[in-house]
Amino acid sequence: MIELSALLITTLTLVAFTAGFISAIAGAGGLLTLPVLLWAGLPAINALATNKLQSSLGSLSSSWNFYRQGHLDLHEIRWALGLAWCGAIAGTLTVQHIGNEILLRLIPVLLIVIAVYFLLSPRAADQSTAPRLGAKQFALLAALPMGFYGGFFGPGMGSILPFLFVWLCGYNLRKATAQTKVMILLVNGSSALLFALRGDVLWELAIYMSLAQIVGARIGSNMVINRGAVVIQPLIVTVTLVLALKLLFFP
Repeated sequence: MIELSALLITTLTLVAFTAGFISAIAGAGGLLTLPVLLWAGLPAINALATNKLQSSLGSLSSSWNFYRQGHLDLHEIRWALGLAWCGAIAGTLTVQHIGNEILLRLIPVLLIVIAVYFLLSPRAADQSTAPRLGAKQFALLAALPMGFYGGFFGPGMGSILPFLFVWLCGYNLRKATAQTKVMILLVNGSSALLFALRGDVLWELAIYMSLAQIVGARIGSNMVINRGAVVIQPLIVTVTLVLALKLLFFP
């Protein structure tokens, strides 16, 4: 049984609040919470499981806020949601079967790749354009693989998906951000359920972090502005790369 000190739980809860706020604005909260959970000494599979649960509840908070403000169109992305869900189930079942040892070797590489992407990612435009793909094509070529990635690993989805929505579907940034929150909610929620059924979630920590995520996401979703990523992006990239190097050379 994994026991955590009150100080560590408090620290991780504060990190979750910050991540919820960041994720609602810039879509990269998982790149903060997962490295910190690993740095705290949690086994890789438990860190992933706990991160999925608290992240999904943060996404629920921001998704509901976007829905109340009229920025969500679930019918328009129904095919994407369906295939993303299929991908999430496949990704979660895959990561559950590869074991902690292999996962610890994969995670640093994935973190570095996502951090580099996040560092170099283009800024999305805030106006609608002509779509490059239809709804079913987007679901198959983008939502399905992103769902698998989300179930298998996850951090960075909130940064990658808005860019895909803007680039391939022609959405403006606000709409892309809103649709992304629902997809992440579905992917992380489905993945968290599978992890919970297998007993991988650390429930006490997950509950505290989830509550903090909800509050942070609610505040952040009311502040979806372009300047949000200017300060947040360097911090997330630095933390992620340092954690990746630690796991690679000082496991």
